[in-house]
Amino acid sequence: MASSRHLLRTARQLTSNKTPLLTSQFPRHVSTTPSPPSPSPPSPPLPPKNLKPLTESQREMLSSFLRVNQAGELAATLIYTAQTPPILAREPHLRPLMKHMYDQEADHLRAFNSLIAKHRVRPTALYPLWSVLATGLGWSTAVMGKEAAMACTEAVETEIGGHYNAQIRELLKMVSEWEAEGYDVGEEFTELISTLRRIRDEELEHLDHAVEHDAQKAEPHWLLTGVIRAGCRGAIWVSERV
Repeated sequence: MASSRHLLRTARQLTSNKTPLLTSQFPRHVSTTPSPPSPSPPSPPLPPKNLKPLTESQREMLSSFLRVNQAGELAATLIYTAQTPPILAREPHLRPLMKHMYDQEADHLRAFNSLIAKHRVRPTALYPLWSVLATGLGWSTAVMGKEAAMACTEAVETEIGGHYNAQIRELLKMVSEWEAEGYDVGEEFTELISTLRRIRDEELEHLDHAVEHDAQKAEPHWLLTGVIRAGCRGAIWVSERV
């Protein structure tokens, strides 16, 4: 019995003398990383644009613009392709200029090819005819000499620059009418105007290059440029319609 009381007393002593665990031995983890900021509320969606539907006549006008522009840029690439070998055979220093102008025309053609496909516009039915005439014009003027080839560029770009300006004026007139009526202008329409302005400026750059390289020394300059400009006006009129 004494033994039992001794064991019980010993157990109580052990219990009372039990050393508590120090919190420093097992520190509680406290993060020092700042909490991420709470996400800002999403921006309210932009209101849909108030776009005015195109009329049938406006659709036809835009289709004719793309059709004739594609045909014109095709002709320009073929003119430079035909002119380059005869010109470089006699004027090899003109290689960078001829390449520069051709590359820009090829870029214009790619732009209108893309727009024609995107908007499902019928290309001109006179592709084969314009291809033959453009190649013949380029080759014949190059054979006549550098001056005649540059006069060809001068004449073509004079007509094309005016042609693009007329298109841009029509599109800007549409924009003004829409805005006056309280309508918005779609991004595609704005991009089309920007594309036409860029291409027009590059075409007029070609005109300046041609004049700088003796275009007006071609003989007879007035006759050569007059015939080419008349041909361009006729091709534009037909390609807008056919």
